[in-house]
Amino acid sequence: MSTITLNLSFLTGNTHKFQEVKLFIESSGLDAVITRKNVPLIEIQTDSIEEVAVHKVESVVDSIQGNYFVEDAGFFVDKLKDFPGVFSSYIQEMIGNEGVLRLMKDVTERDASFRSVIALKLEDTIHTFHGRVDGIVADDIKGTQGFGYDPIFIPNGLNQTFAEISMVKKNSMSHRIRALQKMCNFLIEKEKA
Repeated sequence: MSTITLNLSFLTGNTHKFQEVKLFIESSGLDAVITRKNVPLIEIQTDSIEEVAVHKVESVVDSIQGNYFVEDAGFFVDKLKDFPGVFSSYIQEMIGNEGVLRLMKDVTERDASFRSVIALKLEDTIHTFHGRVDGIVADDIKGTQGFGYDPIFIPNGLNQTFAEISMVKKNSMSHRIRALQKMCNFLIEKEKA
C-alpha cells in the first residue's frame, strides 16, 4: 500500500522556531513535507494560549489552502502570577530577559514553566496539542544557543539553561516538542487508518 506524503505548512515568522519544528518532524517518522509560511496572523487578547492559537488558525482559514498549523507558547512564572504568560512575545520585546530578572530580584521561589499549544487545521477540522516543561528562572542570563526566554530558564533535571544546551538536547524535552510529538503521533495514527 503506498502512502501519500502529507504537506504541512507551519505559519510562523520565527525562523528559530521553524528550524526546531522542522528538525523534529523530519525525525519523527511522519511522512510529511514541512514548509514555513510567514503570513499575518490575528492574535486576540486573552489569558489562554489555546484560544490564541486556535484564533490564529481561524483568522487565515479563508486565505490559506491545505493543511497548516500554528504554535503559540508562553513563559509562565509562578511568583509573578503566571506573567508574562500569553504576553511573552510582547514582554520579551519590551523588557527582555533583563526586565524579567529585575522583577525576580530577591525572589527565592523561582518556579516557572514553558507551555505550548499547537493548533492544526487538517482538512476542515482544528485539533489542538499541548506541551509543558517545568523548571526555574535562572539568576542570570546564560547561553547563546536558544532564543526568547531560553537564556533564563533552567528545566527540571538540568543545571543549564535551554540556551546552554544543544538544539537536539532541547528538542528532547521542550514544551514545543512535547506538543509536536502529540501532533505527530496523531498524524501517524491517521496515516495508518
